[in-house]
Amino acid sequence: MYKEFAQTAAEEGFAALARNLERVAAIEKRHEERYLTLLKHVEEGDVFVRTGENRWECRNCGHVVIGLKAPEVCPVCKKPKAFFEIEAENY
Repeated sequence: MYKEFAQTAAEEGFAALARNLERVAAIEKRHEERYLTLLKHVEEGDVFVRTGENRWECRNCGHVVIGLKAPEVCPVCKKPKAFFEIEAENY
């Protein structure tokens, strides 16, 4: 969709808008890739269970559980399993 918008903008002489729409198209492509990966995990039932030991971090309180799967309930703040994600150090 955004690629077509970018092409139309370029054809109509809006070069800066076309560049921005191309960038948005790239962002949306990445969103689609992430969504499809998550969908695969949901369909395969492994959103909260992975092979190998992982560090599962509660997004509410920060408690970390090391294991193959996220706990059903955070032992610290009592939030459900849905609050856990694999810890990521992205800094």
